[in-house]
Amino acid sequence: MSLAPELLEILVCPQCKGDLEYQTDPEALICRRCRLVYRVEDDIPIMLIDEATPLA
Repeated sequence: MSLAPELLEILVCPQCKGDLEYQTDPEALICRRCRLVYRVEDDIPIMLIDEATPLA
């Protein structure tokens, strides 16, 4: 399952308020400006800065 397009339109990076890129495998939201990856678990984006991982 994937995130709803309506949700993807309104989600922004909690750190810089910039756009997020949706990745399906593995499911995650990526902020290229902050170089952070926010994981998605059971169709729920984990949008906590402390839980984000650095973009490799």
